[in-house]
Amino acid sequence: MTAHPHVPSLPGLVSDGASAVGGALAGITRQLTRLRRSAKPLHPAGSVVVGRLVRTGDSDSGVRWLDEPGEDEVIVRISRAIGLPGAVPDIYGLALRVPTTEGRADVLLATTGLGKVTRFVLTAGRQVTARPLTTLVPYRSPRGPLLLAAKPLGSGPDGSAGLRFELQWSVGLGPWATFAVLDVPSTSGPDSAISFDAVENPPPGLENYRWVRRLREPAYATARKTSGRD
Repeated sequence: MTAHPHVPSLPGLVSDGASAVGGALAGITRQLTRLRRSAKPLHPAGSVVVGRLVRTGDSDSGVRWLDEPGEDEVIVRISRAIGLPGAVPDIYGLALRVPTTEGRADVLLATTGLGKVTRFVLTAGRQVTARPLTTLVPYRSPRGPLLLAAKPLGSGPDGSAGLRFELQWSVGLGPWATFAVLDVPSTSGPDSAISFDAVENPPPGLENYRWVRRLREPAYATARKTSGRD
């Protein structure tokens, strides 16, 4: 059978599609910047606080950072993606900055579900604990495409004020495995000028797929430029 070299490969189609969507997201980001006064077109206002991430060392993902025990003080930002009034359901974001031996890792999670389909679908709620949160797009791992999730557990330890999340990972559409607990003592804090970048700062042992970079980078670059952080 004669080969057809002009027919693009599946990886090429995925990469080109991600580039197109990434460009569209950058355009939306620019439009939101023009429409609102905030320098941040998405997640315009939030609370930046300090939390405690305790990795249990009980998982078997093939990624050392997920599988080995450890404890870190992390920066946490809780925000509403669209910036709608408080009484209106919105997509919530949970951003984590974790210190690593290489520098830092930025993990961005948004409210979704945990099902085989809903883990990739944004959902809205009236508070950050209304729904589980996932990274939406997978990282490249030794075992395949890997998602991270944060499952709300309610209040902090011993019934104290604040929030507690169970952090989990899943490969492909497989079951979720717990690897850490995140305690956020308080959800009230100033909205510090901090810029999270999940493309440039993935967790140790995980990589962004090329199509993920093409999807996210244009919007990130636009957001940095419009906020004066470029």
